[in-house]
Amino acid sequence: MPDFLTTDFSFTPPDIDHLRTTLSASGCALGALPSALTTAPQFASLQDTWQRLPQDRYLKDGGSYRARRHDSLIQEVGQTTPTRLQLMPYRPHWQPTTYNALHGGIRRWFEPLEAHLWHPPSLLSALIEWLGHLFEQVRAAQGQEVERWFIEAHQFRIDASTGMGKPTPEGAHRDGVDFVALLLLARDNVEGGLTRIYDQAGQCLQATTLSHPGTLMLLDDTRVVHETSPITPAQSTLPAYRDTLVLTYRAGGFQEPNAG
Repeated sequence: MPDFLTTDFSFTPPDIDHLRTTLSASGCALGALPSALTTAPQFASLQDTWQRLPQDRYLKDGGSYRARRHDSLIQEVGQTTPTRLQLMPYRPHWQPTTYNALHGGIRRWFEPLEAHLWHPPSLLSALIEWLGHLFEQVRAAQGQEVERWFIEAHQFRIDASTGMGKPTPEGAHRDGVDFVALLLLARDNVEGGLTRIYDQAGQCLQATTLSHPGTLMLLDDTRVVHETSPITPAQSTLPAYRDTLVLTYRAGGFQEPNAG
């Protein structure tokens, strides 16, 4: 097995009580990283890696507006278990067509995140660990014991410089996991990008535009459906893009073909 990651980062979390309570009650919660984090050099270093994302070669609508990277991790959690986070050898991203009718059913190979992001002191590792604890607490309050999370980390840049970019080309969907965390890293010269959260009956629970770097949206993927509207350039002569980090947490193992 891979070595465990060493975080070694002094992490100042958002208001965990508010996020946990809201997420438990409604299946979605909105918060923000403290300014002590968003002004830290490690946050700027994290943001900078979005400048070097390879283009997504799998878009079936023929677009070239999405660039991305991807990694997989396992986090051991539990009330009596010290957190241990492992970066896994690269494995392709796979979803069943049940959850992604547009791009599901195929193994998608992406470049991994830049390796230095995992070197201590690692803001990214600290964020992933903290979210894993929060999500474990939500499940514990529901009477469900979680021993480990199977995590996928996705860096996305949606580029609207030459027209329209689609953050969710598959439309309103679930990801087939337990929890989803969406962190905004940058939003430059774009209009649109309204994120809507629905319950399983189709009622809109929340509609918000993530506007400020550090804004954090949390979803219980077993309870809600989400989508984000297309973005367009505010000024057509300037670069226009939206950068997000998406982290998914699943208790039952990674999604794999024939895994059930």
